[in-house]
Amino acid sequence: MPAMDGPASGIAQCIRLAREGQAEALEKLLASYRNYLRLLAATSLDPEVRGKADASDVVQETLLKAHQNFPKFRGTTEQEWMTWVRQILINNLADLHRRFSLKGRKVSRERSLEASMDRSSLMLRNLVAGSDPSPSQGAEQRELSVLLADTLAELEPEDREVVILRNLQELDWNEISRRTGRSPDAARMLWTRALQRVGGLLRERMG
Repeated sequence: MPAMDGPASGIAQCIRLAREGQAEALEKLLASYRNYLRLLAATSLDPEVRGKADASDVVQETLLKAHQNFPKFRGTTEQEWMTWVRQILINNLADLHRRFSLKGRKVSRERSLEASMDRSSLMLRNLVAGSDPSPSQGAEQRELSVLLADTLAELEPEDREVVILRNLQELDWNEISRRTGRSPDAARMLWTRALQRVGGLLRERMG
């Protein structure tokens, strides 16, 4: 079984093995994107829906549907796989918003969810300055946003929270202070240390 922390070619091999009917390969493929999907779900839930639904439950439903519908997947690369499972997540989130939204369904809901996820993915990629692999590594390196999501999952909860609030939700320090119960200066110091930790962990994964 290919190592999922290895180069992108390992993902392609895992996709091929899963298509050949190896259940272990499919289970490993699904599990390897749980952190990525959970982070996207958490940053894409509308305020009116938060508290009524849990991002982890949405992700679990997404992975279940991906498992059930895998025979319909026609891609061969990590990027194609990410696009496919992300669309399943978007559909599940749109259903969730329709179910709980007091305003009812908005015509542009799915489009706005996709834009939110695109922005979250971009913010993930830009989270650690200078961490992008060189062009020569790009063809072999795993998708950076997935590695970053896995890295954030390794942080202490308070470290992960302040990074998400600042880098993904783009809140100002006063709002972050209110949400974390820390002074703005203390929250900024925590964030700085958390980013240093992210950078170190990410370099280990990309090494």
